[in-house]
Amino acid sequence: MSGLITIYGGSGFVGRYIARRMARAGWRVRVAVRRPNEALFVRPYGVVGQVEPVFCNIRDDDTVRAAMRGADAAVNCVGILVEEGKNRFGLVQAHGAARVARIAAEEGVGRFLHLSAIGADPRSASHYARTKAAGEEGVLSHRPQAVILRPSVVFGPEDQFFNRFAAMARFSPVLPVVGAQTRFQPVYVDDVAAAAERALLGPVAPGIYELGGPEVETFRALMQRMLRHIHRRRLIVNVPFWAAAALGTGFDLAQALSLGLFTNRILTRDQVRNLARDNVVSPGLRGFADLGIEPVPMDAVLPGYLWRFRPAGQFEAIKDSARNLRK
Repeated sequence: MSGLITIYGGSGFVGRYIARRMARAGWRVRVAVRRPNEALFVRPYGVVGQVEPVFCNIRDDDTVRAAMRGADAAVNCVGILVEEGKNRFGLVQAHGAARVARIAAEEGVGRFLHLSAIGADPRSASHYARTKAAGEEGVLSHRPQAVILRPSVVFGPEDQFFNRFAAMARFSPVLPVVGAQTRFQPVYVDDVAAAAERALLGPVAPGIYELGGPEVETFRALMQRMLRHIHRRRLIVNVPFWAAAALGTGFDLAQALSLGLFTNRILTRDQVRNLARDNVVSPGLRGFADLGIEPVPMDAVLPGYLWRFRPAGQFEAIKDSARNLRK
């Protein structure tokens, strides 16, 4: 086998695809996660013993070092969308990222890759975006030759974007969206993993790469595309930013007052701030073309996992055919 790679957050949405690709490339893969027993599904990505989940808390030096020991390469995929308990944006996305990079340097790890996000900006109104930027700065301070990937919104079978709104459309005649005119450049999860693989295995220049798919669409257009694929008609209603901010504040307050009994996964005020900005690749920055990758269009992937939200699920095509026969 080629070597050993440690992937922090390797059981997450993007991390598992990177783990699968590196296993197929012949590497031994160490998947560093907080709950190894919930990450056992990564083992079949390789032969027996090739892919193993191990315990790690990115907020703790000792466990990060133990997971790193003996590795030839390392990837940090850890990130959160909602603050919960001790997992705060600053501790995870800023200090945690810097910790992984620092220990990788101390352990003499060869290649280092960090997964960030489009919109990372130290001047952003969003705490999420500011801590993403701080994480990048921390990584580069310890590993100047690191590769940093900034994807736009990532889609795929396990995503929490199209799946979330498609599930909502099954029961609600209305789809409320915040920032209906905000533009996105959705990128397929395995294309992000392919970019990571190229960065880890190939002669790729260090620095930041922004990753977006071949299509740029508004939030409203993305919802219309999703509805076409699930064969449903729904009213898409734009929620004004002032109203969304009030809702997010209310949900955030409910989480704070619940003493941990309720986690706001509906809408946070910080998410509203993020939705006020376009999430597309910046002109002049390196991207897929510089990695020799042609990203997959949405329509090549969405039908493969959104079919379950159609009125008749997997039998929708059969029902359509039967209706044609009756005619």
